[in-house]
Amino acid sequence: MAIKVIAQRRVLKIGKNPGVKMFVMRPELYTPIQEKKVFKEASVRSGISVGAMKAAWDAAGEVIKAWATEGHSVPLPGLGTVRFSVRSKAVENLEDVKTNLINSRRIIFTPSTDVKDELADTSIQITCLDEDGTILKRVTSDDGGEVEDPENNPSPNSPEGEGTNTGGTGGDNGGGGGTGSDMD
Repeated sequence: MAIKVIAQRRVLKIGKNPGVKMFVMRPELYTPIQEKKVFKEASVRSGISVGAMKAAWDAAGEVIKAWATEGHSVPLPGLGTVRFSVRSKAVENLEDVKTNLINSRRIIFTPSTDVKDELADTSIQITCLDEDGTILKRVTSDDGGEVEDPENNPSPNSPEGEGTNTGGTGGDNGGGGGTGSDMD
């Protein structure tokens, strides 16, 4: 199994080199898997009926939504944890703190070590295309399989004055501390 990526040559319109042709990577689009197929496969692997599997999953989804909206980091067994957060502007003065400082509401998923290891061990296949979509070459990764961890590494693309708060009140993912302007 491999993660498939497309590197297509195109003229950059923004950034450091507008007007220059460069290869830009994007994930190859996969066909979404239907929900009923997921339940059927989980049923086969677990020996639990499809109906019972769906009922359990629906109930777990309701619990996850309820607890995450209460501010908890909720474990997703076998996958990692999920929690809600916000991205906001920072202000110096107490009287300037208002809800309009919030730019967006976010869902933070932190994969488990097993999921990170699986991703790190999965090769990446890159298909290089010219501007017209003609295949120029194919490359298979031999990198170290580094996996970005948004919980421990702030986003390098965060605008000035915005950061990633890995803090919170502890919870199931060992949070605490943290700086920046994301608020949990």
